Amino acid sequence: MYTLLIVDDEYEIRNGLSNLFPWHETGFEVQAVRENGREALDYIAEKPVDAVLCDIMMPEMSGIELARDLRDRYPRIKIIFLSGYRDFDYARKALSIGVRDYIVKPTKYSELSQVFLKLKEELDEERAISEGRENHEQLQHGNSPEGGLQERIIAKVREYLETNYHDASLEKAADIVRMNPHYLSKLYKQITGENFSDYLLTVKMGKAAELLLDIGYRTHEISHMLGYSSPKSFSRAFKQHFGMCPREYRNSGA
Repeated sequence: MYTLLIVDDEYEIRNGLSNLFPWHETGFEVQAVRENGREALDYIAEKPVDAVLCDIMMPEMSGIELARDLRDRYPRIKIIFLSGYRDFDYARKALSIGVRDYIVKPTKYSELSQVFLKLKEELDEERAISEGRENHEQLQHGNSPEGGLQERIIAKVREYLETNYHDASLEKAADIVRMNPHYLSKLYKQITGENFSDYLLTVKMGKAAELLLDIGYRTHEISHMLGYSSPKSFSRAFKQHFGMCPREYRNSGA
């Protein structure tokens, strides 16, 4: 999840946006709300955020002034303007100082969602490029594969899979290591020689084999524990992996 700071001098608006919009669906979480640009700067100095959604017209420090300051001091922070002003000059000025988008009040759900989904894609791409550059630089400096950044990432991903095999996914793993899912998938294959999904299946099947040796668990219970949608799909996956169905495996005492 990317972090977001909401800045608006109107209490109803900033708290409504913070509490009523499903930010997690766009890949963001509201880290804090502030009522003017000065408070926003003070907050960011202590706790940096990935993006700022702010009103243009605010007391003490306007959105334009805040955006200029952020551009100079924290250029990586993405800024989205929120305003009741439809004047084109405001939009043009906003774009000229690096503001990513301009949303007019009253805000529509679809528009807010579209803007932040687009922003998430931009942040994902930047993260992937940055991490790819870090990996490249580390290899260029002769760091051994063991203990390197890439290996630590893979180790963290595997630890996640071995603990959360029930509902594990590439997207969740990527979020944990703060990487783009597509890039993580490629990196995982590059480092381990196997696909992310194949390792997840191996973990699940290993756990299934262990549970089947305990007669206290029924097949449908094991299926549910491993996150399968039905015992039938579990049995199919198990047979493809071990060459025998769960019941045969249990009876063989393997």
